[in-house]
This record gives sequence, structure tokens and C-alpha cells, in this order.
Amino acid sequence: MDLYHQLKLDLQRGHFAPGTPLKQAEIAKRYGVSRIPVRDALARLKAEGWLCTHGKRGLAVPALAPQEAEDLYLMRMHLEPLLLERAAPNLNGEIIGRARDILDAMDKNPVLDASALGQHNWQFHTTLYRAAERPALFHTVEQLQRQCERYIGYQNRTLDYQSTSQEEHHRLLDLLQQGDCAPACALLEQHIAAAGRLLVQHLSDRQG
Repeated sequence: MDLYHQLKLDLQRGHFAPGTPLKQAEIAKRYGVSRIPVRDALARLKAEGWLCTHGKRGLAVPALAPQEAEDLYLMRMHLEPLLLERAAPNLNGEIIGRARDILDAMDKNPVLDASALGQHNWQFHTTLYRAAERPALFHTVEQLQRQCERYIGYQNRTLDYQSTSQEEHHRLLDLLQQGDCAPACALLEQHIAAAGRLLVQHLSDRQG
């Protein structure tokens, strides 16, 4: 695993607390690499929202902010059902089957960590969304998903939300398999909105 993915995984697992400054020399020593890959990995993580500016030239782990989480989930709850609506007419037995295989793999392995859960979750959704054949819309949703990853990891790790999420995934797939597009899109919107509200409320309570 390259340094970028290892650092991202460790951030998602909560190995670096919010506010922790990340210095190139310390990261290079910790992971046994030179400063060049450290610089590149930190720059990429900053661009994706995993790190923020700290002081004049440094970087740090940003706090989990209720307002940012709310904004991200609000955008997702409007754009993802739109993408699913475009995808629904193109879904077939093969696509539905691949999506169900992902859910079954998650059901059979209840000890997946937050990072693995996030990856499987996105694989499930992207299997459906790609059928829309709307690359610009898909790219925007994909970028939002990347920005949400650290919140999703925290949510699954801290709020024990995975069982509820998985149940709704199965219901969503059942509706799509039956050709019930409108209820499926409504369920997806509710699925994202409910997860967002729970997370924002928890983060707000922690701040209070």
C-alpha cells in the first residue's frame, strides 16, 4: 500500500486526532519513507479535505464540523437520487446481481473496519450509479463521496450505524429489482438524509 492510501486509512481509523499537526519529517520517520512521497501524499490529502492548513506552512487534521457535514449530506441527498433516477432504466440482472454480491459480502463479514465498510458502501452505490451513463454528474457525486469519507468512517466507527444502513441498502435493491424507481429514489434520499441528521446532531452535541 502506498503512503497516500496508508495515511488516508490511518486518518479514517482515527489514528490521528483532530487538531494533530502533521510534519513531513515526522511522517517520513513514522512510515519509513523519504520526504518526497510524504509531500505528495499530504498535498493530495489536503486537496481532498482530509487535512487543513495549520500555521504558516503546516498541515493538521481538521475537526469534524457539523456545518460541513450538513452541507455535504444535503448535496448528496439531492444529487444521488437524481443520478439513480437516470440509472434505473439501464439497470439489468447483471448489475443488480453485482450490487447484491457486494451487500452479501458485507453481511458475511461483520467485523470490517470503518475504511473497508466505506469502500464497500461506495462500491455498492457506484455499481448502480454508473448505469446512468452521466459522467459529469457521476464525477460530482464521486467527489462529494470522497469528501464524506472521513465522516462516514467516524459514523460507522462511533455511532454504530452500519446495521441500519445495510438494511436500507437491501430494501433499495429490492425496489430497483422490482422496477419501482420512484420509491427507490425516495428511499435513497431518506437514507442519506437520516444518516446526515444523526451525524450532525452527534457532532453538534459534542461541541456543546
